[in-house]
Amino acid sequence: MVAIKNHEADRFIASRASHIYLYLVHGTDSGLISERARLLLKTWAANDMQLVRMNGDDIASDPLLLIDEANSMGLFGGKRAIFISAGAKAFVSALESLVAAPPTDCLIVIEAGSLKKDHALRKLVERLREAAAIECYPDSARDLERVIDDEVRAAKLRIDPDARDALVQMLGGDRLTTRSELDKLITYAHGAGTITRADVDLMVADASSLAMDDAVNGAFGGSYTAVEETAQRYFATGGDGSVLLGAAIRHALVLHRMCLDVENGANAESLPMKYGRFGPGAKLMVAQMKNWNSGKVERAIATLAEGVQKTRRSPALSDVAAVRALWSIALAGKPRR
Repeated sequence: MVAIKNHEADRFIASRASHIYLYLVHGTDSGLISERARLLLKTWAANDMQLVRMNGDDIASDPLLLIDEANSMGLFGGKRAIFISAGAKAFVSALESLVAAPPTDCLIVIEAGSLKKDHALRKLVERLREAAAIECYPDSARDLERVIDDEVRAAKLRIDPDARDALVQMLGGDRLTTRSELDKLITYAHGAGTITRADVDLMVADASSLAMDDAVNGAFGGSYTAVEETAQRYFATGGDGSVLLGAAIRHALVLHRMCLDVENGANAESLPMKYGRFGPGAKLMVAQMKNWNSGKVERAIATLAEGVQKTRRSPALSDVAAVRALWSIALAGKPRR
């Protein structure tokens, strides 16, 4: 059984185990999942590889798709790789057929979200000698320190200890966000020689706040998956369930005012700026207004307020109560067909 723990993953990937042709990269940190999947593909063949992208739902509908693709010859020869994004449908039967007669010179990397230990996909991959399941969970403080030091050193900069400590507190919920924020900070500090605490305070957003915003927008956008994944990122950075629902209520109050304006004849496209929403946040609010009206938002506010009360009555179950309340919002906010 090859199940790679989160803290072992980077060293394992760098070791380039030649006998493994099937990888499952899974967990709650979507940015880290993407990063490790790319590393696996890069270690397989840096330049002469032909990459095919497939969707797990398509494979579930037609299992022969994967088998045919894995065993077909590349147009120009050389190594081949298949990158599979797992969807909602199970495609384990296709993998079982594939592992019964493994392909040659073909790497398969599967990207998935959070999977329980008894999930069929994990069980299949972990029992095979020629496969590995790699966990991807939010960075620990030590992981973050290593990432920060590596990025700063590569940029030929130094970082003050208090600036480094602040970054460790702010980042960590999602590796992709961590990389993005560090890149922004390093670009800003280019030429200065040293990154200071003032630079960090000016340029870096708190990962907990980013995850909270993503969870709230996911709920009002009607996405159960976004709620589940981003809420877990938020809690992993020390977030509190009642604070998360409080942010959702504030969002709902703004959305309620916008819906009232639309119902009174206003143009939805012009409203986000009126209420202080700009950029991607403005587009999300406009999209949400298509699936909400003032009455639905009022009921959502009542649901969220009840959720807040539950988090306060049972602090040990605060995270569960918050996610369930957001699931209710996601159900109400599902896009209209």
